[in-house]
Amino acid sequence: MLDAIGLVGIGLVGTAIAESLLAAKFGVVGFDIDSDGCKRLDEMGGKALGSAADVAEETDRIVLSLPSTDIVQQVVEGPGGILEADSPPRYIIDTTTGDPEETTELAEILLGRGIYLLDSTISGSSKQVRDRQAVLMIGGDKQAFDACEDVFHALSEKVFYLGPSGFGSKAKLASNLVLGLNRLVLAEGLVFAARLGLDPRAFLELLRVTPAYSAAMDSKGQKMIDADFTAEARIRQHHKDVSLILKYAESLGQELPLSEVHRDVLDRAIAAGDGDLDNSAVIREIQRRARQEGGPRESE
Repeated sequence: MLDAIGLVGIGLVGTAIAESLLAAKFGVVGFDIDSDGCKRLDEMGGKALGSAADVAEETDRIVLSLPSTDIVQQVVEGPGGILEADSPPRYIIDTTTGDPEETTELAEILLGRGIYLLDSTISGSSKQVRDRQAVLMIGGDKQAFDACEDVFHALSEKVFYLGPSGFGSKAKLASNLVLGLNRLVLAEGLVFAARLGLDPRAFLELLRVTPAYSAAMDSKGQKMIDADFTAEARIRQHHKDVSLILKYAESLGQELPLSEVHRDVLDRAIAAGDGDLDNSAVIREIQRRARQEGGPRESE
């Protein structure tokens, strides 16, 4: 067994991270405010502890898998947080899709405590993380990256060091802009094809060999057709990402008309109760709009 790696956040992606680390023969000690996450870790062969501070006491490297930068700050600096440990870790690997500026500010604060924060964002669903097919985009100190490279390669075959702190988060926002729109246009195209009378399954196979191809067809196409919205990455989480994308676009003076439409689709999907479904469930909102417009329904 290799050195133990800390893990705070044992949700969809965090569970997949734990599985990959354990498969690579690392020990995993972790914490989640949800007792179900802690139970999963114990069942997998890791060790669940009572707080982020407890995790920090047992390892020099901690992976964070959390919903937002605000929660990262709480886990690091708040009650029971990492900085309350008597011997804090040397490296924090933050996989959260967070706010780049706030991430950089936190990295500077932690560096004053002798702790290196690497914003190590992940492009891919929990399934892709589990299959080591997600992409890691990393910003931060290069020597810190080198010191954690074994952890990164346990999680993925595709690891990219991009530069200073915040660059991993920036790359994730730009990547998610493209990925989310690919997913949305796939949903719209499948609904359009069905309403034209085409068989959606046959049409998806056709799309995969045309210049219209995107990887979203492989990861989300069948889920859309089968209406299998078991969460691998939730609509609610991607809504947070799109809101961050639009925040930074506004600060740069750049209009993102397609992302504005995307946020409206996600707003309405959440209002309809789909927020905790897989992000492939955007097709449900496209179908609702098609029905409201009238005309023949898509074939079943």
